[in-house]
Amino acid sequence: MFVGAPFDFSFVISAFSKLWATLGVTLLIVGGSLLTGMIVGFLIAFPRLYRIPVLEQFSKVYVSFFRGTPILIQLFLFYYGLPELLKLVHLDISRAPVLFFVILTYGLHTGAFMSEMIRASVTAVDRGQVEAAYAIGMKGHQAFTRIVLPQALAVAVPVFSNMVIALLKDTSLAFTLGVMELTGKAQTLGALTQHFIEAYLALAFIYLVVSFTLEKLLRAAERRLLKHEQPDGTARRRFRIERKPSLRGMFAGIGAEKGGAKL
Repeated sequence: MFVGAPFDFSFVISAFSKLWATLGVTLLIVGGSLLTGMIVGFLIAFPRLYRIPVLEQFSKVYVSFFRGTPILIQLFLFYYGLPELLKLVHLDISRAPVLFFVILTYGLHTGAFMSEMIRASVTAVDRGQVEAAYAIGMKGHQAFTRIVLPQALAVAVPVFSNMVIALLKDTSLAFTLGVMELTGKAQTLGALTQHFIEAYLALAFIYLVVSFTLEKLLRAAERRLLKHEQPDGTARRRFRIERKPSLRGMFAGIGAEKGGAKL
């Protein structure tokens, strides 16, 4: 059994600084994938929301494929298979950067989950509110942007938060294609120095810090979107007038005991 170098806590600190330099690549993958996923998610969700016959079936197949297959397999399929398929139409993308295939794959993968989030969030809004908007003369896009969208966003933010955190952790598989992101850098440091435990401890700490920060930011956004559903907030309690019980009310609330008469 292979044993690495003896544990050295000082190497955790040095590995942390070296890994932190590659955080930008990981965040680039997350940001690019989320942007791509949002666009794809809307395009996939609309046919199912409006029940467009042919496109609705395509959307279901798309969602089933990307949700039912591992992201690692999808990375290999798009990196090795997509250039070969496009060569059939005389389009050569074999020299495209690896990061392009990584963001494309993660974006399409995220788009499948985004479409389900969008569909569930929109259908969660009461249909009666939309009909009321039409009754007062609103157009379709006005009812969507003013009535449906704000409420759908409030429903979608918790799911979106979990999706972002999961995507951040899933980017650790990008190093299998040679992308030097956080996990790839940690793997390289461990192989060069034989301090695998120290490198992965520093890596886990960075993932924990970034995940915690993203969770707090998204939680703040969720509270802001849901503030209209908190009627008993601090500002309301500040101006509430407490009614003091009157003497008559105190006596009126006294009930009869055993053998006594009610006053």
